[in-house]
Amino acid sequence: MTAREIIQRRMRHEGTDVTPYSIIFEDALYRRLTEYYKDENWQQKKLRRFDRSYLHADTVLMRQLDDVYSKDAYGALWRMDRKPWHLETPSLAEPDINAYAFPPAEVFTAPILRDKAEAIRRFEADTEHYRVISMGWGIFEHTWRIRGFENALMDMITDDDFYAEMTQKLTDNYVAMVRACADVPADAFLFGDDWGEQRGLICGRERWVRFIKPCWARIYDEVHKQGKIAIQHSCGSICDIYDDLAEIGMDCHESVQPEARGMSPEIIKEKYGKKISFWGCLGSQGILHNGSPAEIRTEIIRLHKLFRENGGYVLAPAKPLVDEMDIDKAVMVVETLSELQSL
Repeated sequence: MTAREIIQRRMRHEGTDVTPYSIIFEDALYRRLTEYYKDENWQQKKLRRFDRSYLHADTVLMRQLDDVYSKDAYGALWRMDRKPWHLETPSLAEPDINAYAFPPAEVFTAPILRDKAEAIRRFEADTEHYRVISMGWGIFEHTWRIRGFENALMDMITDDDFYAEMTQKLTDNYVAMVRACADVPADAFLFGDDWGEQRGLICGRERWVRFIKPCWARIYDEVHKQGKIAIQHSCGSICDIYDDLAEIGMDCHESVQPEARGMSPEIIKEKYGKKISFWGCLGSQGILHNGSPAEIRTEIIRLHKLFRENGGYVLAPAKPLVDEMDIDKAVMVVETLSELQSL
């Protein structure tokens, strides 16, 4: 089977002998692995590529101002010399929708219309890989880019009408971007919107259901009208809304962090595995950070076997492998993934 066929079967919750996987390396670690293998092409030789993205729908449109600062399309000022980026000045100081001019959808769809002819050509030519349209920051995240993190959370409580209108205007732009991709022959959209932290939902389930759920219901509906599937990135513990997400059409949760509350692979597979597929589950905070190379190998093989019979899974570290990772651990990840097909 092609890589595309393998992931398609997994998204239908069908088992495959081959476990699909994805992995990202931070730059310095990649260079160290290249030195270790003494081969510039080690990744192509060692690891199979299962998915490809030839179109990125930029939901941020960051514009560099100088060596330190950049401004996004919604007017927020960012310091780019920190890791992660630091929000210096939000777009809107007060919760007054009339004091703020939302950028029109055309600002975000224009780059898609410009780039998609080439993307269509590349998607059509690629018969091997699972084809994904990559989207950027999502609805909840943009509310705090516009208002600041603490202010956005307070708005949910003290200025709920304002917050609801802000999310709907953001969703209008997002839906327009999805519609602009209707004729792109991809299999899926990958969306980003971080709702969770280690203990649960940042805003709590009640407010997530009230403000955020209707937005993503609209977006997922547009995705399914195109015959594509919705892959949703969120960090942290979001198990409290898995039933809600399945209800509105999220097909796959990407970047599952097993250390967060209620997110262990066994639990989510048992409780939600017939409704949702999972992409991740290899713990960046736990096993990859604290485990020995032998323990890392054991965990990768365990995840491979756990989901092999009834699918619904793409194996991946919850986060990119970081520059600080011990080289023997990184090599073990590479070597074990390269052996999965024969295990």
